[in-house]
Amino acid sequence: MELNHNHAETLAELQELIDVVAKLRSPNGGCPWDLVQTPETLIPYVIEEAYEVVDAIQSGDQAAIAEELGDLLLQVVLQAQIASESQQFSLKEVAQGISQKLIRRHPHVFGDVSVQNADEVRQNWEQIKAAEKGEPTPENQQMSAKLSRYGRTLPPLMAAMKISHKAAAVGFEWENIDGVWAKFHEELGEFQQALAKETPERQQAELGDLLFAVIQLARWYNLDPSAALQGTNQRFVQRLQKMEAVVDRPLSEYSLDELEMLWQQAKAQLAQEL
Repeated sequence: MELNHNHAETLAELQELIDVVAKLRSPNGGCPWDLVQTPETLIPYVIEEAYEVVDAIQSGDQAAIAEELGDLLLQVVLQAQIASESQQFSLKEVAQGISQKLIRRHPHVFGDVSVQNADEVRQNWEQIKAAEKGEPTPENQQMSAKLSRYGRTLPPLMAAMKISHKAAAVGFEWENIDGVWAKFHEELGEFQQALAKETPERQQAELGDLLFAVIQLARWYNLDPSAALQGTNQRFVQRLQKMEAVVDRPLSEYSLDELEMLWQQAKAQLAQEL
């Protein structure tokens, strides 16, 4: 297949990125920071860059989207570069693998399978995926296997919501909202007791149980806990911005009472702007 001019330029830019990353990882003149990185140390950056891509997409800023996609692409190339240095795999295998997977899982595009709608595409995808991995199809998997995958592959809040929805669908559910509130208060009490008497490990476990109970409340009231927490984070930062806009010295130099007064003023101002 003959490449057009734009495709050739794209491949040239991709090759330059590969070369730049290889240079950064070179023992001869490379970057000390890049040289000490491992696949494991880069995990936080993979997650962070993925979230920054989402934030850019939601903002609608095309320049920011392109920049953040570049940062995410860097993480892919860097992981492949590190793996290639120990002859595990290279970017070639990464690209080849995903291309072949897409072809296999889209027989309605690259084969002779007919589909009527997007639901049939999804069903075919899951069946082909299960066959590739030698696993039961999703409808035949044990519930614990499905939920375990959510816990491994989704952000914690999203995973908890997904797990609780799936468990409720098979009857693992309270009879009414009163039972959910009772569970929340039970977990709150156990968390408070753990803080007073238990080890840090036990305290963390009880905190997890309490958060899971909060997510059950969100599910029963049809609320999105991830969106709720994201909104709270944004409002917190916005209020701090309002506070910093009216002060004449760093916030750390104000008393707690003064900070509370500034906080309430910022909160009221933002409420008026809605």
